[in-house]
Amino acid sequence: MMREKVEQLLENALEKNKSLFLIDLDISADNQIRVTLDGDKGVTVEDCIEVSREIEHNLDREEFDFSLEVMSAGVSEPLTFPRQYKKNIGRNLKIKTTSGKTIEGELISANDESCTLKWSEREPKPVGKGKVTVKKEALLPYNEIMEAKVMIKF
Repeated sequence: MMREKVEQLLENALEKNKSLFLIDLDISADNQIRVTLDGDKGVTVEDCIEVSREIEHNLDREEFDFSLEVMSAGVSEPLTFPRQYKKNIGRNLKIKTTSGKTIEGELISANDESCTLKWSEREPKPVGKGKVTVKKEALLPYNEIMEAKVMIKF
C-alpha cells in the first residue's frame, strides 16, 4: 500500500520535471524511503528538495511513519539505463562485458539498445619489432555489459 502511494507521488514529481528520471526506489521494512535520481542535465539540490517535498507533503504521517531520503546517483555509481549513457556521450567509460573483457574508452554514441566506445591501443607491428598505436571502436549492446562506470579525470 505504501509503496504504491510513494510510486504514484514520485511519478507526479518526475512528471513536473521531465529531465529527471528514477534510478532506484527502496522502501525498507521500517518505512525508510530512499529515492535515487539522475537527470539529463544532472541533479541539483533543488531538484532533490522538490521531489522530497512532493512525496513528504502528500504522505500522511498518521497513516505511515516514515523517513525519506532523496539523492542523486553518485559519480561512482554504475550506469544502468540507456538514458544515463546518452547523457554521458563524450566522457570516458570503463566497461566490463559479460565475456569478462574490460574496455576503457570514450563514449561516442548511445541509443536505446547499445552504445559505442572508441579508444587507442598499443599493438605489435604487423611486420618487424615494436608497437604501433591503433584506434579501435566497439558497439556494445547493453545486455552484454555487466558494469559501466564514468571515469573521472583530475
